[in-house]
Amino acid sequence: MNILFLTSSFRMAASARYVRNPQLTTIKPNYPGNKMIGRQYCNGEALYEPKLSTVIRWQLSENKQKEEKKADTWAPEVIDCTAFLKSQEDGLVWLGHASFLLRVSGKTILTDPVLFSSIGLRRRHALPCRPEDLLNIDYLLLSHGHRDHLDEQSVKLVASQNPHLQAFGPLGLPKLVQGMARKLPVQEAGWWQQFELSPDAPFELFYLPASHWHRRGLFDLNTVLWGSFLLRLPDGRTIYFAGDTSAADHFEQIEKLFGPLDVALMPIGAYKPGYMMNLSHVNPHEAAKAVNQLRAGHVVPMHYGTFDLSDEPASEPLRELQHVAHGGMLRGELHAPAVGEVLRWQEWE
Repeated sequence: MNILFLTSSFRMAASARYVRNPQLTTIKPNYPGNKMIGRQYCNGEALYEPKLSTVIRWQLSENKQKEEKKADTWAPEVIDCTAFLKSQEDGLVWLGHASFLLRVSGKTILTDPVLFSSIGLRRRHALPCRPEDLLNIDYLLLSHGHRDHLDEQSVKLVASQNPHLQAFGPLGLPKLVQGMARKLPVQEAGWWQQFELSPDAPFELFYLPASHWHRRGLFDLNTVLWGSFLLRLPDGRTIYFAGDTSAADHFEQIEKLFGPLDVALMPIGAYKPGYMMNLSHVNPHEAAKAVNQLRAGHVVPMHYGTFDLSDEPASEPLRELQHVAHGGMLRGELHAPAVGEVLRWQEWE
């Protein structure tokens, strides 16, 4: 689905327009679509363009936690999950970073797979299974195009091993993904749109906002949208995958439309230095605030421990979130699984 719906407005500059997928339902009343200026998607109403000067400042500045970070060799425990992969059991498994394997009523979902190390992205822990054991996957959810969430080698492998796989993601994604796996069908959506699933799908799937940006090369800044996903089961239970996001008002908007959420998969890492990361990622305290705004009953942290992306020590994000939870300031129950550990979320009250 590559056709975009265009809405003009006399109040906007000539190069600004609103886009969405006209073949999908927009669930938020009166939402015009995602704003674009030229070839770039806006982060809400405004463009976000990372500055080279900020990166140079980071490279030339000394990390005040340099020695602490160097001494912190913590990495998540890894448990082999091969038995779960070969079963038909429902559950949730963290594969590291933002990669989850989720099975709902016998249907298997994979999010943001990054299964291998690559230049600039060295895994700090092993994968809890062999990549070739990732079989019988029905749905591939891709939140956005950054390389720590969308890895070409991983997409190619998963697509080749799962010939009936369907991918879902943001506006602009099909061209990018089909350059990696040509035969993989990709359904694209704008914010606040509901994907079209086959009649046997055991849930509804929505693409929702995130506060972030896109870039993979020199000339593709913000040419692919970014966002989050929400699954809603027939009994009303919800599972929210936040993708990559900074703190913004979309969490309150999501709660307003969907009510209290049941499970939130929430990023907590890659937040220092704040002057560079605060418009890209939430820190653990902001993640806790987001969970509270979503009124989520359960929270599973992600986006920490797998890759070295920022200045904070490896164990700090989880320690900070646990401190918030132990202080009674986290509304939802915290579940911090080992990599590969099976969470039976359907049994949570």
